Amino acid sequence: MIPAPIFLGFSTGLSLIIAIGAQNAFLLRQGIRREHVLLTVIICAVSDIVLILAGVMGIGALVEHAPWILTFARIGGFIFLFCYAIFALKRAVSPSTLSISNSAAPTAGWTVALTALSLTWLNPHVYVDTVILLGSVAITQHDGKWYFALGAIAASICWFTALGYASRFLSRVFASATSWRILDAIICVFMATFAVLLIRPLFL
Repeated sequence: MIPAPIFLGFSTGLSLIIAIGAQNAFLLRQGIRREHVLLTVIICAVSDIVLILAGVMGIGALVEHAPWILTFARIGGFIFLFCYAIFALKRAVSPSTLSISNSAAPTAGWTVALTALSLTWLNPHVYVDTVILLGSVAITQHDGKWYFALGAIAASICWFTALGYASRFLSRVFASATSWRILDAIICVFMATFAVLLIRPLFL
């Protein structure tokens, strides 16, 4: 019989990770382009695993007592997301398609990796949700906290893998420049909104 904390960890982790965010939007785009999907999935999943384990081991308490960490993350995240929003806007103005004869130049693996890492580690919500929130719930499971962590980790791996590889079935839809224009416009709005939401608490 599978321990109950695993189900709790899986459902809690999935409920937090499914929310549309900068990381998911980037992975969705990579999946549709069929470009460095495995690399992106691995970076997102491994990063989540590290953060989940950190929360279960009590690192969340350190983040709570060192607000400068989140302040630094907010500033860095704002700069990065705002720049990414501008790039998305530029792509929306001059869209590309997925056709073989007229496809955008492939993005270098290191660029994709750096972007995925930045969208993950420069997002303070990741620390709040994954480290502090999941860590707090895990502690309530006492001896079952590692089962809880296992469930949360399984949720992350399943979600990122599904999002990265299932999105490729949308490639036909995005074979037109208009579809890419709409997607990048939406991503631009999301990134800009996330950037504002990240920096806003510092001025309140």
